[in-house]
Amino acid sequence: MSRKEPVDALRKKIDQVDEKILELLNERASLAQKIGHEKSLGKEEVYVPSREKEIFRRLSELNRGPLPRQAIHSIYREILSASRSLEASVRIAYFGPEATFTHMAAREKFGSSASFIPLASIPDVFQEVSQGRAGYGVVPIENSTEGVVTHTLDMLVEADVRICAEASLEIHLYLLSRSGRAADIQRIVSHPQALAQCRRWLANHFPNLRVDEAASTAQAAQLAATDPNLAAVASSLAKELYGLQVVEANIEDHSNNITRFLVIGDQQPRPSGDDKTSIVFSVKDEVGILHRMLEPFAKNRINLSKIESRPLKHKPWEYLFFLDLEGHIEEPRIQRAIKKLEKICLFIKVLGSYPCGV
Repeated sequence: MSRKEPVDALRKKIDQVDEKILELLNERASLAQKIGHEKSLGKEEVYVPSREKEIFRRLSELNRGPLPRQAIHSIYREILSASRSLEASVRIAYFGPEATFTHMAAREKFGSSASFIPLASIPDVFQEVSQGRAGYGVVPIENSTEGVVTHTLDMLVEADVRICAEASLEIHLYLLSRSGRAADIQRIVSHPQALAQCRRWLANHFPNLRVDEAASTAQAAQLAATDPNLAAVASSLAKELYGLQVVEANIEDHSNNITRFLVIGDQQPRPSGDDKTSIVFSVKDEVGILHRMLEPFAKNRINLSKIESRPLKHKPWEYLFFLDLEGHIEEPRIQRAIKKLEKICLFIKVLGSYPCGV
């Protein structure tokens, strides 16, 4: 039987390991600074989604535990964030205010060393990026239970930006109030989509209470912080930011409640080996047109991961089609399919090619 080491001896070993980690982190940071200098000379982007994905993938393959993959991901997200901040300041616009789920997704994607800019609307985020006041923007695109975010679809058509990354966030909803006591609640407020995601739970637990809509889950939390009889459906981050107490946690009706977010910018990321391409187009209203628009993808063995239709503004019964394809726009098979599709399209736009979310 092996002799157990005393706790103090183990802690000394941890201190020694920490010293080595700190030395290596600063060595890594020095290399990142040199890369940043070279990038600035060549006017290259600081944020490189394909490189980030490569790092996460390589570390996942190398990891032998006991730390789980997600813990490694979280640690290196902050290491990469700090390294980017040494290369240049990274400004991230997002659909705010603070403590919304979009804010949480932005922090999850870029880490805490980025500079975050909360904006009042999704069009504001697109404008901030397209006019160069922010390097990137983060906006919601779809929820697994409530469907697509139409404002984002509309802006992707109109704005001169590209999708350069994506992120998915598991959504957990909290009922928050100043006291944390259910007996004190006389009214509940939140964003319409958050309310829809816990409609059944609210009906079962508070069937007689008035439920009102707010511009965001964060605004609902702000209101709850000023009114002792008001409860908000919001995020765990809102609880911390606005000093609220939890009445009930995880009140979402579906356990697999996931929202997908897009990162928009002006770059076209390089292929990562595991990419997605998003396009939007409209076609002539002809017999068999649906078959003809899908045929180029089938012939080139391209998998379509999503198809969404949206009515064309000011043109009744005409539609835009949004497609997510597996593959990168630089791949010949993708180029062949899109070139063939162009022949039957009234309008087509490649929204971006970007690494699939990690």
